[in-house]
Amino acid sequence: MINALMCLAGAIYFEARGEPLDGQIAVAEVIRNRVEDPRWPDTTCGVVKENRYPGTLHRCQFSFYCNGQPEQVRDWAAWHRAKEIAEGVLDGSLRLGVEATHYHTLDVAPFWSDHYTNIGVIGHHTFYVAE
Repeated sequence: MINALMCLAGAIYFEARGEPLDGQIAVAEVIRNRVEDPRWPDTTCGVVKENRYPGTLHRCQFSFYCNGQPEQVRDWAAWHRAKEIAEGVLDGSLRLGVEATHYHTLDVAPFWSDHYTNIGVIGHHTFYVAE
């Protein structure tokens, strides 16, 4: 579980640390939803690190993982919070029930967003279900 915990905490931290608690939980739930869906890898780390074009920048499912920047924790309070959220989502004690499999920040409009069902906005992210 330590690898799953670290992978999920990393995704929460690097993708959503500035979000309110429910926004961070929702990002974590997207990853858990993908783990449980046969269209994606069946491990947390597999989902977080998925890149269908290995070695290619900016082609990962989660942008922080292959943006060419080192993943360095600078805000230790946010890191500890991300780990606590990850633990709760992984053990099932912390859930919102977000059924999304995709999200993006409100600052972008990815090509795929028109192809999925928008289920709402939490914080600074829009969430979608791929059917």
